[in-house]
Amino acid sequence: MRLRSVPLGVVASFFVAVIAVTVSARSFAAPSAVPAWLQAHVGDSDGQISQIVLERARALYRKKVAQGAVKNPCYFAMDATRPSDLGNGVLGRRYYVICEASQSFSAISSGHGSGRNLKGVVDFSNGKRCAKNFGNAMDSSLTAGGAYMTREAKTSFKGYYRTGAKQDAIFQRTFIQFDGEGEAANARQRAIGGHAAQVLHGLCLRKNPNSSHADHDGFVPFGKLVDYAGGRSNGCTSWSPADAKRIIPMVKDNPTTLYIYPESRDITAVAADRSQPGAYWNASCLKEIGTPKFWPRKTLEPIIAQYRKDHPAPPPQPLPICEAS
Repeated sequence: MRLRSVPLGVVASFFVAVIAVTVSARSFAAPSAVPAWLQAHVGDSDGQISQIVLERARALYRKKVAQGAVKNPCYFAMDATRPSDLGNGVLGRRYYVICEASQSFSAISSGHGSGRNLKGVVDFSNGKRCAKNFGNAMDSSLTAGGAYMTREAKTSFKGYYRTGAKQDAIFQRTFIQFDGEGEAANARQRAIGGHAAQVLHGLCLRKNPNSSHADHDGFVPFGKLVDYAGGRSNGCTSWSPADAKRIIPMVKDNPTTLYIYPESRDITAVAADRSQPGAYWNASCLKEIGTPKFWPRKTLEPIIAQYRKDHPAPPPQPLPICEAS
């Protein structure tokens, strides 16, 4: 078989085309540089976002946009290594709302998972100011870092509360379900999501037969509305009531991404050698908690299950009737 010679010009043109395609592909795949206006918000002070948290949050958002999973112009991030409470009634701003199209950046407060103290067995509880323990186990009440997507909004009736001068109001709370990936993939099973940091305490039953929420005997739940924006959650992302009114409409029927730092790999890195490159943790909280710990579900869930078996919960009791007021 006779080989045909190929002109050098054709060969050169072919390699130029290949190089051009390769460079183009690399340029598309490479993360874009953080714009100057957003870079101005990068830092480790309150209200700023740490570099590693921003980079991962942007990468997650851009990935989901490229996949067609997100059309929302804004995305979220949270740095759970920062303090929740700065003292004197000032809350730490560690949850970030970033809208690059409109060049908007804001930092607000958010709670972290309380964890639990299974007395006599194991203590993986967290203080109010800083989180030391993280994990993805069912019923652990721990925060799990990683990639999330906001999903459906569920609004549920919780009861009535007194607003003053014998005036009552209905308390309904909207919950934004999260779907997670990787270690956070069981977010739906754990009922992890975002909501206002409000709850009714001291529930009792009050006669109100005209209410559409009354039971078959004409009673409705009644309690005291408590704002716990400065406290802890059951592993969910909790916002102040004012911030929730802003955030929930942003994602209702318009999903976006949420990246929560730290992941287990970050916790492992800091626990091994906090001085190694890339091992980031908020300095104030690290000094307070010592060594952080991640509790994997395969380790913690059997312990929780055994504790529940050894300490069965008492049977549920009906709510008492409210005293006249």
